[in-house]
Amino acid sequence: MKRLAQTPNAMPGSGIREIANLAVTMPDVIRLEIGEPNFPTPRHIADGAARAVAEGFTKYTQSAGLLSLRTLIANRVSGTHSIDVTPDRVNVTVGGVQGVQDVAIALLDPGDEVLVPDPGWPNYEMAVRVHEGVPVRYPLSVEHGFVPRADDLERHVTARTKLLVLNSPGNPTGAVFPRRTVEDLVAFARRHDLYVLSDEVYGELIFDGEHVSPATFDPDRVVLVNSLSKTYAMTGWRIGYVIANDAISRVITKIQEPMISCVSGLVQKAAEVALTGPQDCVREMRDSYRSRRDAVVAVLKAHENYLYTPHGAFYIMVDIGRSGLGSREFALALLQEQQVAVAPGTAFGDAGRTFVRVSLATEQGPLIEGVTRLCRFVNMLRDRSEVAATRRQ
Repeated sequence: MKRLAQTPNAMPGSGIREIANLAVTMPDVIRLEIGEPNFPTPRHIADGAARAVAEGFTKYTQSAGLLSLRTLIANRVSGTHSIDVTPDRVNVTVGGVQGVQDVAIALLDPGDEVLVPDPGWPNYEMAVRVHEGVPVRYPLSVEHGFVPRADDLERHVTARTKLLVLNSPGNPTGAVFPRRTVEDLVAFARRHDLYVLSDEVYGELIFDGEHVSPATFDPDRVVLVNSLSKTYAMTGWRIGYVIANDAISRVITKIQEPMISCVSGLVQKAAEVALTGPQDCVREMRDSYRSRRDAVVAVLKAHENYLYTPHGAFYIMVDIGRSGLGSREFALALLQEQQVAVAPGTAFGDAGRTFVRVSLATEQGPLIEGVTRLCRFVNMLRDRSEVAATRRQ
């Protein structure tokens, strides 16, 4: 038979899923590898979906999404970001993942280059590659709190660069970009005539500081991607949205038809309830993640393995450099020997080779036990390595 399409066939799989797929086959594993809230979807949101079924919201909707939902999103973002968003600039998507795909399809021609964070969510690079763009990684260092600096991006720009991807609060780092940094990055994009994809999926999950959107400074240049998955514990509902300028929004609306037709109507009605209903649930989940963050930081300090404190999202990158193992090798060994699943840092780029990512979206008891085992395992491997080195001498 004729060969498969070369680009997706050659694309590497997710390093996160490799660990997750192994973990589900093993008993008594502490699961710290997947970024999924351990909370159930709030009851009032689920009830809203049930009402939508009873009221007949089981048919197709507009490809861009229900006008009522797009109006709610437009009004909310207009208020929080101090920009003028109209419903026709909103497209409702199957989670943030499909939103990123929409942006890649709308903006990229083969060979266009995209600046993606390293370490960063692997789906950015996958989306770029599958649409025959060229991902160019820009480094984020722990020395600078995993916050990008415009000056460091300059050497990565070429005549083919078209898009800059920003993610604050960040996955996998939990970094929150200061206002001045966001202004500088938007100025950098303007100087080089780049579009900006701003992934704001964790924008409501900030522990310290404030969420500053690049769209505030240049709403026509910035394409905003968001999701209800993390904020409202709605990962399985698969609903997000993209906000862009009129030209990009029209293209994305056109893309929606052959790609998904539309997002489920009853899920869209549940999203309306999430956005308009009580927000106490968001605060309670955020406070819980903050408490877990503080507890994990305390464990890392106690084991002399502390490097930084994340200020948002629900992740922390943990240094495993002293173990003497590579990130993937360490994650596999930790799973097999300690029954703890973490995401290897290399799943997020070359800059993650001495890290693993721990998700704070796990109940605090197992989370602390898992991080304690991780730290002890690092020290155990370090001691093994030192003994072996002594014997070789």
